[in-house]
Amino acid sequence: MNIRSEIKKIEDKIIKWRRDFHKYPELSFQEIRTADQITKELKSMGLEPKINVGRTGVTADLKFGDGPMIGLRADMDALPIQETSGLEFASKNNGVMHACGHDGHIAMLLGTAYVLTQNKYPYQGTIRFIFQPAEEGEGGARYMIEDGCLNDLDQIYGIHVWNYQALGEVGVKAGPIMASADMFDIKIKGIGGHGAAPQGTVDTIIVASYLVQALQTIVSRNTNPLESTVITIGKINGGHNFNIIADQVSLSGTTRAYTESNRNLIKSRMKEIISGVAETYNAEIILDYKDGYPPTINHLEPSQLVLEAAQKVVGEKAGPPYLSMGGEDFAYYLQKIPGCFFFIGSAPNKNKLFETPHHCSHFNMDEQALLVGPSVYLNLIDKIMGN
Repeated sequence: MNIRSEIKKIEDKIIKWRRDFHKYPELSFQEIRTADQITKELKSMGLEPKINVGRTGVTADLKFGDGPMIGLRADMDALPIQETSGLEFASKNNGVMHACGHDGHIAMLLGTAYVLTQNKYPYQGTIRFIFQPAEEGEGGARYMIEDGCLNDLDQIYGIHVWNYQALGEVGVKAGPIMASADMFDIKIKGIGGHGAAPQGTVDTIIVASYLVQALQTIVSRNTNPLESTVITIGKINGGHNFNIIADQVSLSGTTRAYTESNRNLIKSRMKEIISGVAETYNAEIILDYKDGYPPTINHLEPSQLVLEAAQKVVGEKAGPPYLSMGGEDFAYYLQKIPGCFFFIGSAPNKNKLFETPHHCSHFNMDEQALLVGPSVYLNLIDKIMGN
């Protein structure tokens, strides 16, 4: 790997930052200490950060001169998980953990900011450092946008450490790279009765069983098999006792799609199937569908710029990422302005890429990945701002 010398010099600082944020994780819109620490570091670099952007977010602009203005974003929030990693710097906040790598994202962006403020580069343009709260399900990006974090920006870029790829790989491509992430709740109401006398009842367990199977036909028979979609029923509750026919069942789940057309198709077909099943079984079925994050769709030119910047760091190991159906609220930024969201390989064990997946209680990363991201950023800024 060709890590930038400026980044290599502050390796200890970047890792120290990451471990500090890992030790004191905070949930969405509760990132008070996190934001305070970021603000102090940015001020020490000579920047003038704005606080309470998007509730608990922080931004800071670094101007080199007239030219393009780009945003670099890191998310700050942690997850409601009790850490079991056994790390020396494991979470000290009970039931809260940086289990997705956002601590690393903060450290990489601070490292980028530090290098850019402490060295004299012949750039023309402005860089906005964006530290965003509440990516984990709360859509913090929307609040940042409402508070003007995209004002005057020409492009925006974001990094995610990625334990599904080995250290020394960078995943980047134009087009969809993360899925929409919607949620739904379904309530089925019927008529209960004695398990030995089903006549006259509407058995909601039967209705739910049929509905679960019927909904899967949306993926298998309504969407193009070359276009990834997912419908998952993650929770079913119902019933009272072994000999009682249930009068009510509730289901909860999520849908995922890489395109808005498939996202809308899933929603409309769910309504149609639920209506048909309700009529077939003489049950009442209520769907509460909640729109979550849209698909994350990278723009062509920014993606090419990132690819070229990454190739200078990892060579031919910069290319298409390991894709998942996970969601990411960076999508909201990409709906407003051009940009690219890309992945930095960070698996602690390159031979067992799924040993420490994101959102698990023993999550950890190869901290050398924290040098790759800022190196790509510096190469990217070189290309955009004319070094």
